[in-house]
Amino acid sequence: MASPSMVDLEQRNRLPTLFEVLSRRTLAPVDLFSFYIYMRDQQRSVDYLDFWLDVSQHMSLCRHYVRELRRSVLVATPDLEKAESKGSSTPLETLESMNDIPLVEAGPSGLRHDLSDLDEREADQRLSAFLRSDGLSSKHSPQSSLGSQNAVSRTLSNEQPPRPSFGTKNESSSPGHTVARADIRASAEKILYTYLLPGAEREIVLPQEMVSSIINLIEDDGRDDPEVFDPAKDYVFQAMERDAFPGFLQAKALGNLVPLSILARLALALISFGGGFWGAFYVVLRDKPRHIRCWVILPFIIASYFVVSYQYKIDPVMAFVGFSEYTFMNWSPIREPYVRKLLTKRATATVFIAACVATALSVLFIFVPGTML
Repeated sequence: MASPSMVDLEQRNRLPTLFEVLSRRTLAPVDLFSFYIYMRDQQRSVDYLDFWLDVSQHMSLCRHYVRELRRSVLVATPDLEKAESKGSSTPLETLESMNDIPLVEAGPSGLRHDLSDLDEREADQRLSAFLRSDGLSSKHSPQSSLGSQNAVSRTLSNEQPPRPSFGTKNESSSPGHTVARADIRASAEKILYTYLLPGAEREIVLPQEMVSSIINLIEDDGRDDPEVFDPAKDYVFQAMERDAFPGFLQAKALGNLVPLSILARLALALISFGGGFWGAFYVVLRDKPRHIRCWVILPFIIASYFVVSYQYKIDPVMAFVGFSEYTFMNWSPIREPYVRKLLTKRATATVFIAACVATALSVLFIFVPGTML
């Protein structure tokens, strides 16, 4: 899917939703790449996100297969009027109705509300219905009802389209990319064997009846259309939205540090406070003049900066510069306009608090009466 335009981003004067992040409609540090890193390193549940991405890729694969099949049938039957006169227009009409299926990121099937999303859901249902009928006709008849389908499948059966990177545009939307009917079956089985079967390599926790239903549909009924995975996909979406996404926004939209950096700042703050208090008590107990005592400002400034950075999980200097940390000591530019403004405001408030703490401690030890021990 293409990157969102700056006009759309500027009009969205709010934090993004999970659907917008998964649909690649956001920019760093609240983009899909950052969410993947967060799910991997902090939530330790990246398998759920990978399941979502693989099911979405399966949907895109099915859409591209139908688009290619329609083109191949139109090439094989250029004279549509002649085909209609022979009573063979039904498959063409069916494929013609598939022409409006969008090649975009698939969203949660049960969470669509506006008109465009409802239209997309209807298109997805038509797609699944066509693939079910197509699978049955291929299973029970040696000749495809669409004439050229078997020839196309035989020609392309050895071409396996690679799974695209989740941070890039879907490769299956490329005109030069070809998809065979066996690829769809293989994609569905890969999802089943990787995430759903008991004891699978990356098994995710789903309701038992839901898993049993999917296994039955794929293995017993021979289905591989996208609707098979809709209940599991919606369940995973709601789980991520409820359990992971609020923490992701808290970490990336209200802060710009990862947990290891936050702990490192706490350690630096404690060390600086220790040095500052040692120097402050030394100059007071030795009754040093005030111009000497002013040097205690330096460790207190450093300590105050790091302690508020730890408390609010934000590095003010990096926020002002426009960078956010996605892994320890690895920074990326902040490209989401609303997040950039939000982090700048929080950085300003953080610097003010740090300045107040440093000033209060410095004034206390500079002007307190000294004594000689």
